[in-house]
Amino acid sequence: MNKSELVSKMAENAGISQVVAEKALAGALEAMAEALAAGDKISLVGFGTFSTAQREAREGRNPATGKTLTIPAKKVVKFKVGSTLADRVK
Repeated sequence: MNKSELVSKMAENAGISQVVAEKALAGALEAMAEALAAGDKISLVGFGTFSTAQREAREGRNPATGKTLTIPAKKVVKFKVGSTLADRVK
């Protein structure tokens, strides 16, 4: 499912126009991005939890040349699925 299909499904399920559904989705995604950038955790009961974690610098290899290189440290987004969603996917 891509973004336009998600917007269509949201509009259908909520009984709203696609324009309103797209604005709602954009607002929700922006709020989530801001919260994660600030280091906050987002918990959607039954769906899952989004959080950030610090990944340490590590050594890697260039597969083409075999040369060792350093992969820099960075923040990554993690998602832990909720029990309700996990049960529906089974």
